Amino acid sequence: MRTKLLLAGAVLFAGARLWAHHAFAAEFDISQPVKLQGTVTAMEWINPHAWIHLDVKGPDGKITSWMIEGGSPNILLRRGFTKNSLEKGTEITVDGYRAKSGDTRANGANITFKDGKRLFLGGSNPDELPQAAR
Repeated sequence: MRTKLLLAGAVLFAGARLWAHHAFAAEFDISQPVKLQGTVTAMEWINPHAWIHLDVKGPDGKITSWMIEGGSPNILLRRGFTKNSLEKGTEITVDGYRAKSGDTRANGANITFKDGKRLFLGGSNPDELPQAAR
C-alpha cells in the first residue's frame, strides 16, 4: 500500500511540474519578432527559465522595462554564459519573440553585445528552430 501511495505521489508531482512548464507557443508569438536594444537592470538565474530584465529606450526617449525569458541556467552556462555575463548596466541587443498577451515580455533567441559577441539564449539547439522560424 505504501509503495502505491509513493508512486501515486510521484506521478502527481511530475505531472504538476510538466503543467507548470509552458510551451513556447502557449505564451509567445513567433509571428511577432522583436529586436530590443537596452541596458540590463537584473539577471535572474532561476529554474525553469532564466530571466533578463532590460530597460529599452523608445524613439520618444521613454524607458520601457522588458522581461526576457531564456533557457534554464544550466543550459545557459553550457552555452557560454557566466554569472558575470550580464551584469547590471551591460548594454545588449536581444532578438526574440513577444508575449501573446502584449505585455513587455519576450522569449529571447540571441543576445548581441556591443563588441559583436553573440550568445544563444534559448533552450533548444539554434540549428533546430521551429519550421515557422526558418
